[in-house]
Amino acid sequence: MPGDNSRYFAHESAHVDEGAQIGDGTRIWHFAHVMSGAVLGENCNLGQNVHIASDVVLGSNVKVQNNVSIYTGTIIEDDVFLGPSCVLTNVTNPRSQVVRQSLYERTLVRRGATVGANATVVCGTEIGRHAFIAAGAVVTRDVPDYALMLGTPARRDGWMSRHGHRLLDPSSEGIMECPESGLRYREVEPGVLRCLDLDEDEPLPAELAVGEIAHEEFKRRREQS
Repeated sequence: MPGDNSRYFAHESAHVDEGAQIGDGTRIWHFAHVMSGAVLGENCNLGQNVHIASDVVLGSNVKVQNNVSIYTGTIIEDDVFLGPSCVLTNVTNPRSQVVRQSLYERTLVRRGATVGANATVVCGTEIGRHAFIAAGAVVTRDVPDYALMLGTPARRDGWMSRHGHRLLDPSSEGIMECPESGLRYREVEPGVLRCLDLDEDEPLPAELAVGEIAHEEFKRRREQS
């Protein structure tokens, strides 16, 4: 539990082990457990019943929803969203009788990615920047930046903007525009999407960082156009 001078918040039912590093402004809610050696950046939010194992690294502004366990070997970059009860593993072939603690496999979730509710990410994979893993999908291989991944095993089913909208209707020049932000995207080579207006590692400008219109409204507008 934090001391009086701590600049992060932990609920009285949460447990933060000595040796964990917690960034300013981070909030740790009911029954969460952060183990020694874990490193959390600034302004993260850990929901109820979240477990962060030793040596896990979370960037800043990471949102971890209820009932998520993040195991040793996992690196989560800035601005990642992990949906309720999603699963991250760290051994491909676990056996209770075989000790493989020295063989944990790395999972890297890169900046701005979303992992939906009840999705599973098999260890040893890399989730690209701003990729979107749909609810219930099972990721078994590396995921490109901006990819929308659906199904079991997950397959790419198009592209998503940084604001979480499916990118459709490319222009004659192959440019697709996010209906919410107006940011433009283009597939620069097969299977590689890039934003034309903002580098993939840059934060969103303040004026684009607050949503004001519900997703269903964007869908309605698209259907009427």
